[in-house]
Amino acid sequence: MSKALKNTIAIIVMLAISVSLGYAYDKLTTVLEKRSHPLRYAEYVEKYSELYSVPQDIIYSVIKAESGFRSDALSETAGAIGLMQVMPSTYEDIAERLLGEFASVGLLYDPDTNIKYGTYYLRHLYDRFNSWDLAFAAYNAGPSRVTGWLGNPEYIAADGEIVFIPIEETRNYVERVKKNREVYKKLYFS
Repeated sequence: MSKALKNTIAIIVMLAISVSLGYAYDKLTTVLEKRSHPLRYAEYVEKYSELYSVPQDIIYSVIKAESGFRSDALSETAGAIGLMQVMPSTYEDIAERLLGEFASVGLLYDPDTNIKYGTYYLRHLYDRFNSWDLAFAAYNAGPSRVTGWLGNPEYIAADGEIVFIPIEETRNYVERVKKNREVYKKLYFS
């Protein structure tokens, strides 16, 4: 066997190994991403996604950012409850005033109830601000703060896009939700 043929075979073998390793790496990365970005509570996410016209990837991304899929999550500082970390006052307002339902704060630990009200609130914020990024910011910092940023070109551009979020926690939160959304879209909703 000639030296040129041996070199060609060696190059082909190295390319095959490289392609195989790249494929294995991609598969392993996907498995790890799916573990960290699951599709838990799918029946509720699908139901309220359709009912309130909020994309499923957004609902999953907010749940991932807010509670990491822990239905018993409780924010000790803010008092937000459950999967989507719904504030009791927001829940009561939506339940009684907007949906005409009885509000019992303990129901926020129920995944169905929490996803229903969290998704409804996300839709309300999107309708108010006409931007998912602004809706995410309002979900975290409150709609009155975001309203205060509107018209300030240091924070919100003329086209309504966020230029800068002055609250570090909210800035980090919006970025976390957006990164989660990219992963969910890539894994499940492309």
